[in-house]
Amino acid sequence: MQRDRRIDYIEFASQDPAASRAFFQAVFGWQFQEYGPDYTAFDDGRLQGGFYRAAPVSTDTAGAPLVVLYADQLQPVIEAILAAGGELLKPVFSFPGGSRFHFREPGGNALAVWSERDPDG
Repeated sequence: MQRDRRIDYIEFASQDPAASRAFFQAVFGWQFQEYGPDYTAFDDGRLQGGFYRAAPVSTDTAGAPLVVLYADQLQPVIEAILAAGGELLKPVFSFPGGSRFHFREPGGNALAVWSERDPDG
């Protein structure tokens, strides 16, 4: 895979990196490597990044980038997000090509999950 001029690593501010780690391990199965109490690196199987201790200062509604994850089915992911302490920000809605929802993880970051399937599928 070509790396030149592609997103290679992404970092998120998190008010609680340990809570972010537990959330993304439980919901999405990400692997983590600890680098002290204020930084944890992740590998989602395709992209790597990390969570560093700081209060997120902006949201997608205030112009921050929105990271969008993919899932074959949305409802099981919504249930896992809520069970792991996440908050649903926007319920599932359709758009050309699929459907998605927005959520906030315990560290304070807003993300979205999309699927090519119908919201009921």
